[in-house]
Amino acid sequence: MPRASGPLAEALADRTVVLDGGLSNQLTAQGCDLTGGLWTARVLDERPEQVEAAHTAYAQAGAEVLITASYQIGYGAFAARGRDRDATTALLHRSVALAARAAEAADHDVWVAASVGPYGAVLADGSEYRGRYGLGVRALAAFHRPRIEALLAAGPDVLAVETLPDPDEAEAVITVLAETGAPAWLSYTVAGGSTRSGRPLPEAFALAAGAPQVVAVGVNCCDPAEVLPALEAAATVTTKPLLAYPNDGSVWDAATATWHPPAVTPPWPTAAWHRTGARLIGGCCRIGPTDIAHLAQEHGGRGRRA
Repeated sequence: MPRASGPLAEALADRTVVLDGGLSNQLTAQGCDLTGGLWTARVLDERPEQVEAAHTAYAQAGAEVLITASYQIGYGAFAARGRDRDATTALLHRSVALAARAAEAADHDVWVAASVGPYGAVLADGSEYRGRYGLGVRALAAFHRPRIEALLAAGPDVLAVETLPDPDEAEAVITVLAETGAPAWLSYTVAGGSTRSGRPLPEAFALAAGAPQVVAVGVNCCDPAEVLPALEAAATVTTKPLLAYPNDGSVWDAATATWHPPAVTPPWPTAAWHRTGARLIGGCCRIGPTDIAHLAQEHGGRGRRA
């Protein structure tokens, strides 16, 4: 049975599509150990059935797009841990296959989005929330190219280029997308009304406006309060569908190793996001299946299978 009835871009032209939530928090809820620099990729490697179970939980909650566990997988990072190139490629392929199995088992159409995390994610030091790695566009493109090619070989419906902190990295990825012709969404992480690297949002979003491979552009893994201003900035420079999947807005206190509760809790003002052009809406870190179920009830439109 096909996992979705047509290209995601066609659905976005008609309605709002509901994304899944945070993979890491769902795996933690399932009792998985995410310690170490590999994060969710550790579970993908050691307990793949738990990754499939997490995807299934979101599909059952009503998610129409499942984002793979490939966010933090990079050839260099895995080589440093003793993995050869073939083993890393196999893990990237596995990430797509597990999401596809969960999608095929769902009672509604579900797309599989292969996660392409930023360069900073594979460093496992939080630098995706700072950007400015000291690498130019060409070097960043060289980093992203092999894993994008490996993910595409596994047959996802779309690439989820997500949590980018800087327009330079977006430019690098768009270069690779142009070479492949593959559809992708492009999502920045933002704070204080700018990208995490401090660049203006209109400048960042404008890069996607002229890229035919980019089917949607927006923000993820940011405070929910940042979403509407960012979408409004995007709408000034592009007519593409917009997307938003923030985290829950909690603030980490390193001194006490605790999270401070968010200022804006679900339900979010998604009607305002939709009016601004958001057509892909979901959640990121600490947003679970219950939250996604509420979004699915609010926005509806799931394509039920016969």
